[in-house]
Amino acid sequence: MAKYTNADCKLCRREGAKLFLKGERCTTKKCAMEKRPVAPGMHGVVRKKASEYNIQLREKQKVKRAYGLLEKQFREYYEEAERMRGVTGENMLALIEKRLDNVVYRMGIGSSRAESRQIVNHGHITVNGKCVDIPSYQVKPGDVIAVKENKKDNALFKELRGAKIVMPKWVEFDTEALTGKIIDNPKREDIDLNINKQLIIELYSK
Repeated sequence: MAKYTNADCKLCRREGAKLFLKGERCTTKKCAMEKRPVAPGMHGVVRKKASEYNIQLREKQKVKRAYGLLEKQFREYYEEAERMRGVTGENMLALIEKRLDNVVYRMGIGSSRAESRQIVNHGHITVNGKCVDIPSYQVKPGDVIAVKENKKDNALFKELRGAKIVMPKWVEFDTEALTGKIIDNPKREDIDLNINKQLIIELYSK
């Protein structure tokens, strides 16, 4: 994950959109985007007319920051998506969504993508019965994702027992068994971020 040492809320304000970097807090009135939805800094309220390039760049930055990706990682997803059949922008978003850390977040195991990445890094997650500690690991339909058996009594996961979690239709997760499954490949309508993928494709295709 890209290392960022300033307040997460500033990233949301900078991009002018909720990036859901602080988990549940982002859905409450405490969210910085609810209190002050302008760019940080003294001149945040005053916005100059952005150039076409700047608009495209900001869209890319918004997605990078939401998923916690480095520029090199993001470009690699674009290049892989370009080689695939279908629409490049949709392919790229699907590849990013199928990262294991994002899947852990989507299933509700972690409250944010940053926390979910830590959960994966610490070896708490298995894929098809084998421990996987690589956040960028690509899942596929049919994969079984679970909290590692000897970690299920961890306080973090005990809180999940019986919880009602809203998740996209391409994944499912049993909060009692702490086991989930990839049902399908993610589609654009399954992604809750307001993303204009065409702006990103235009930026990289120059």
